[in-house]
Amino acid sequence: MSGTRPFHLAFPVTDLDETRQFYGETLGCQIGRESPGHWVDFSLYGHQLSAHLRPQSTVQAASLGQVDGDAVPIPHFGVIVTMEQWKDLAARLEANPETRWGMKPKTRFVGEPGEQATLFFFDPSGNALEFKAFADDSGIFQTA
Repeated sequence: MSGTRPFHLAFPVTDLDETRQFYGETLGCQIGRESPGHWVDFSLYGHQLSAHLRPQSTVQAASLGQVDGDAVPIPHFGVIVTMEQWKDLAARLEANPETRWGMKPKTRFVGEPGEQATLFFFDPSGNALEFKAFADDSGIFQTA
């Protein structure tokens, strides 16, 4: 299946004000509709994220999986962006001393199909996010 329609993801957060600041200011997401005290929508590179307040159930710590020899948090979500967008985001996060890294910016699968720039970090509620970029988008699903 292929297409260019945006995805929708609803996820739990422990504090809507911290979430609004993080996604709106730190990541630069446009803030959309909201139900004060319940949920807020964000546009993450054109995709709809719905942050739902769940203060009573904290986000469980992510387990670690292995990708190209690196431990990565599972579950996680994110977006494949252009290399320019990735570099801008990496620089913004590296300049922010409050960034909670899961994996600092790096390139993995070097010289292999699917070579990619990647980084992992956590939002204030502990949700793990990954952003990656390919020098050539034809490598996104390339296997050989």
